[in-house]
Amino acid sequence: MASIRKRGDNSFVLTVETGYDSKGKRKRRYKTIKIEDKSLLKTTKKLRDFLEAEYHKFKTEVQAGEYISPEKLTLETFIVDWENKYAARELAETTLANYLSHIRNHILPSIGHMRLDQVKPLHIINLLNDLKRKDKDEIVPLSERTKQDTYLTVRNIFERAVEWQIIKENPVKNVKKPRITTDKEVTVYDEDEVAALFKAVENEPFHWRMFLTLILAAGLRRSENLGLEWSKVDLEQGTIDVTQVITKGRNGAVIKGPKSKKSKRLLSLPASVVEELKIFHLHWKKERMRMRDLWIENEREWVFCNEDGTHFHPDTPTTWWTRFTKRAGVRYIKLHDLRHTSATLLINQGVHAKIISERLGHSDIRVTMNTYGHVLRKADKEAANKLDGLFSKTQKLSNS
Repeated sequence: MASIRKRGDNSFVLTVETGYDSKGKRKRRYKTIKIEDKSLLKTTKKLRDFLEAEYHKFKTEVQAGEYISPEKLTLETFIVDWENKYAARELAETTLANYLSHIRNHILPSIGHMRLDQVKPLHIINLLNDLKRKDKDEIVPLSERTKQDTYLTVRNIFERAVEWQIIKENPVKNVKKPRITTDKEVTVYDEDEVAALFKAVENEPFHWRMFLTLILAAGLRRSENLGLEWSKVDLEQGTIDVTQVITKGRNGAVIKGPKSKKSKRLLSLPASVVEELKIFHLHWKKERMRMRDLWIENEREWVFCNEDGTHFHPDTPTTWWTRFTKRAGVRYIKLHDLRHTSATLLINQGVHAKIISERLGHSDIRVTMNTYGHVLRKADKEAANKLDGLFSKTQKLSNS
């Protein structure tokens, strides 16, 4: 066939005519196919059938306007196909939102303009090494977690390019995944700072006081607090049932199941917190009555909600927290660090790491040990010091 020409030992050129230009000259699109399977090259009929199938597939792509010649396919252009034909269908909404954020903020500004087939491992290494942000007037490297997430994003993109036979090798494959240091100490409040925090938050709206109380008393994640409904709060038994979360997606908030199987859990609350929850529940009901027809959420009863009953946007608590700490003169730590504070307080009270792991909903106790290892070591040292007094008395008695 004139539309399929042999160009080398295992190379064939496919040609599709697309009409005529303004000067009456034929317009053609070309695609080169290389066959690595030697057995296919030796069988005339199978080879012909294979090439004809590739030709008709190529022709369909050209006629549909979907074919882009490799020399014109930039990473930025390919990412559009990656999102529409793979990511939007296969990735979880929150994962996709995270990937798109790294694509927009880090990957496209660095290598988005490059041809897909010309991106090499060194380009990926430079991309990761150059990840920086502006902190006040200083440029500082981005976190290890951000580097790792950016790596996973770009690796996924190139995996699809290889899978779809657009390129032969994934340039990310030969680049080591950035490591996250597990011995980094978490930032927390001590007991005095927690007391000062609750004093400062007395002047804030009731729902924010309750929001912080549940993080510190139950170790809830922000997303778990946001996903809490009154039907999951047992005020008689003093428990809350964590079954869903609210997180950010591509087009707004997403309601879904928790992070892992272990994240689904039933948590007991301190008696004082249960009493405060009862008062807050009455307050919540009064607010609903006050809003009357302006209360538009009729299907769910969110514990933490806007004036119309709808759930908060995932960014709302973080925005409030940042402004509150500045306004109240409270030492700023991340909102998520209150969860770490909860765990640290339990460790200092001598609660076993296994129990803490279950309360926090960690997938594995090793996560707990790695995250709070330094606090556990300190508590272990204090426990040894307490035992020292007992053995010192025993030794004195035996020597007397």
